[in-house]
Amino acid sequence: MVVTLGTYGAFCNAELTIEINEGTVVDGIPVAVVPFASQGAPVDISAIINADLARSGYFRMMSRGSMPSQPSSASQVQFPQWQGLGQNYMAVGQVGGNGGQYNVQFQLLDVSKGGPMMGYQMASSADDLRRTAHHIADLIFEKLTGKKGAFSGRIAYITSDRKGKESQHKLQVSDTDGFNPQTIAASTQPLMSPSWSPDKRKVAYVSFEKHNAAIYVQTLATGERTRVAEFPGINGAPAWSPDGTKLALTLSKDGSPDIYTLDVGTRALRKITKSFSIDTEPVWSPDGSTIVFTSDRGGKPQLYMTSSQGGGEEQRLTFSGDYNARASFSPDGQNIAMVHGNGGDYRIAVLDVNSKAINVLTSGPSDESPSFAPNGSMILYASKKGRTGFLSAVTLDGKMQQRMVFNSGEVREPAWSP
Repeated sequence: MVVTLGTYGAFCNAELTIEINEGTVVDGIPVAVVPFASQGAPVDISAIINADLARSGYFRMMSRGSMPSQPSSASQVQFPQWQGLGQNYMAVGQVGGNGGQYNVQFQLLDVSKGGPMMGYQMASSADDLRRTAHHIADLIFEKLTGKKGAFSGRIAYITSDRKGKESQHKLQVSDTDGFNPQTIAASTQPLMSPSWSPDKRKVAYVSFEKHNAAIYVQTLATGERTRVAEFPGINGAPAWSPDGTKLALTLSKDGSPDIYTLDVGTRALRKITKSFSIDTEPVWSPDGSTIVFTSDRGGKPQLYMTSSQGGGEEQRLTFSGDYNARASFSPDGQNIAMVHGNGGDYRIAVLDVNSKAINVLTSGPSDESPSFAPNGSMILYASKKGRTGFLSAVTLDGKMQQRMVFNSGEVREPAWSP
């Protein structure tokens, strides 16, 4: 059976605890996030901002113990003191209010120039303070890098509790730092392949609740879901088109598994590949013109590309390694993250679309399911050590790695929201 939970945000999973292990960024931009002056706020906003920026791989964050003082506004900052400590930028702020409503003020300061670069004031409920902190981190990230931040997004993933035939499988959604996990669907049968719609309002996924694979689309705000594909054989690997009108998916209703597109509104199907081999794991290019998929038509799984309209030439993209699968396009379409395997060792790598060069980012040996952040700066993936499954993230240059460890069970197939 499957249980779908009605309203997004209403159901928290207390069984999930996350610890985040961060790498060290030697050449990052020096930034200090000073503890905000707070009047009884239930969360430490500045700590959340600091953790977000640290995990991005762009910044070298100053520890609280190294700070000479804790000013809450620009007027309180003795800039020469901070300049002498090698800081380029600092964030200061205040959180005021009580009960359910808070007023959050912050300023981003240029230490070398001795003045503010940016300042905002925003109202927040107690329940939304973490989201407010992520939003502030996004604003700081964009101001200092020129790229949009990705901290305010969500991630989806599948968990299983390893109880054999009585295992409970859950589709969950959380903040990008692993906090506030909410169960979207739960089943005693496997759930697989979550995929976000471009507007972030829906998730497509595969469920085996009737002991056969079927693809569902579920609206997060209401819990309403629709079964969109339940053909004989394989129904798998749904992926939304950039305009949100179609799903690319794998079906074997005509024999061998092939790639199809499904119009979500009309349910019209179009067959994209025709092969006696296994074609699976489709993903759309950001402009919607092509689909990259995994196929073993060359003897071993490799990545291929074809027109999203079907009927075009199918071009092989990868030639290095025994195994290349599970593609994920960067938002600018210039890179493809994938699982790159040699001799049973599976790592996350990035393929440069133009040069076809492959850059291996992780150490393996059991890394899978890469998913690009919406700003293209990081790749989220699943990994395993012994019987422990966890989520990890790596920057595009491989310099910064982190992992979010689950206290029990297994976690897999992460997907970063657009």
